Amino acid sequence: MADLSAYDNRDYDPGAGLVRRALWYLVNAVFFASWLHLGSRFKCALLRAFGAALGAGVVIKPRVNIKQPWRLAAGDHVWIGEGAWLDNLAPIALGSHVCISQGAYLVTGSHDYTDPAFALIVKPIAVEDGAWIGARALVCPGVTVGAAAVLTAGSVLSRDAEPGGVYRGNPAEKVRERRIRPAPGGGG
Repeated sequence: MADLSAYDNRDYDPGAGLVRRALWYLVNAVFFASWLHLGSRFKCALLRAFGAALGAGVVIKPRVNIKQPWRLAAGDHVWIGEGAWLDNLAPIALGSHVCISQGAYLVTGSHDYTDPAFALIVKPIAVEDGAWIGARALVCPGVTVGAAAVLTAGSVLSRDAEPGGVYRGNPAEKVRERRIRPAPGGGG
């Protein structure tokens, strides 16, 4: 049986000092996790001030929760939908043209269920260029979502997704290849 009184995460490094973390938690609660919609440019400026590496054209909707911005990297034209949660105890890297839909949850931390003290385990997440994480989908620690892959709404991805694959279910399984139509007028 687990003995949660023995839990000890003193070896975990949050990547920032106590004052910086406390200040971020306040900023996150007021400007990100709230219903206030103050514009993505303002939110991106705050994230950059706390150490996030963000490209151009990043869109951040209301009620987004980002645990540690200093562990967030996002390319150009990334969309983070309303109510998304980036629970990044370890780095989360989002490529360019990535869509994280409403209520999606990217979690980098878990626990060792074989350890009586329930030791903390953290692993990074990578979402490569052009990938789409559907509404209320869950991406587990240590997962890479390949370029242009899709995780459909409500699905749970606990292992890597191949580039261009469409994944559905719990656990998410590949159901087809993603086919993107040519842009009108023959471009792109």
